[in-house]
Amino acid sequence: MSITKADFGKAKCGCAASLFTIENKNGLKAVVSDFGALLVELWVPDKDGKFDDVVLGYDTIEPYYACPTHFGATIGRSGNRICNAKFTINGKEYNLPANENENNLHSCPDGYHYRMWSAEEVGSDSVKFSLTSPDGDQGFPGEFKVSVTYTLTDDNELKLTYDGISDADTVANLTNHSYFNLAGQASGKSIVDNILRLDTQFYTPVIDNKAIPTGEIADVTGTPFDFRTPTRIGDRIDADDTQIKFGGGYDHNYVFKKEKSADMISVGEVYEPETGRTMVVTTDCVCCQLYCGNFIHTCTTPGKGGVVYGKRSALCLETQFAPNSINDSNFVSPILKAGENYHTVTVYKFGTK
Repeated sequence: MSITKADFGKAKCGCAASLFTIENKNGLKAVVSDFGALLVELWVPDKDGKFDDVVLGYDTIEPYYACPTHFGATIGRSGNRICNAKFTINGKEYNLPANENENNLHSCPDGYHYRMWSAEEVGSDSVKFSLTSPDGDQGFPGEFKVSVTYTLTDDNELKLTYDGISDADTVANLTNHSYFNLAGQASGKSIVDNILRLDTQFYTPVIDNKAIPTGEIADVTGTPFDFRTPTRIGDRIDADDTQIKFGGGYDHNYVFKKEKSADMISVGEVYEPETGRTMVVTTDCVCCQLYCGNFIHTCTTPGKGGVVYGKRSALCLETQFAPNSINDSNFVSPILKAGENYHTVTVYKFGTK
């Protein structure tokens, strides 16, 4: 196991950014950056031992600012959407920028993925990125001291550990927005032929194409959203279904727990038949957003190696609290109480079959 460091250019603040490459004994490599606490590259073998980079991204910093796809991003202080860009805690209303229609998405436009984080190598298998988000930052209450640690294990697991503490009650809902293509980010292949399993019976339907949940926790039985049995993604991604039409395909939140707990549970598995690569996801989070890259093609900025990413050229599995859960009592609350520890873990394990 080893960690090496390289230059990644300069952020808009003029700060020098770095890339940290963690490599395990099997040759897997995760490349992460103190700019945005990004996952920039992830090199994984296929069934024949050939390594490919399986996450979308850019070779330089500038496109990360220009293209709103959030490739590899650490999203914070709150991932996903907050309806009408406002919420109330302890009787006080807080207002956020409305950056997607009338709603706030991913705490932008000044998300944590545009910030410089402090980096610390932890042993030979982990890099920890830390950030202090002041009171009022992005519109949220409380000074929030937060970190995300990337760990690569010899069991071919990429483990993301989030920790934080606030001096006032606040929203804390961090996630990682990596886009995975197990055929390789430069393969030119869509993910519609991937076989997906999701280990839950429930998802949250949305009101309309603005992707705010209705508040219902719905049964997937008999719908295109049922992946309890492994199913080719493309079989139903364009189904004649109102919810599918709202998202232009899959862009919906699945519910895995009824309450917060430290118990790790299975989200599911992605299998790429041609390469044989698999990705198994586990988490202690209550929910996970499935997004199948329905609008990647709207950003034409070339990715790594000059690759132009097409529609549905990757998928995301973003572990989280439910979208708009700060405003909807039907969902588990994302409120972090003052002085309490915020701690979540998500693991992506890679293999072949």
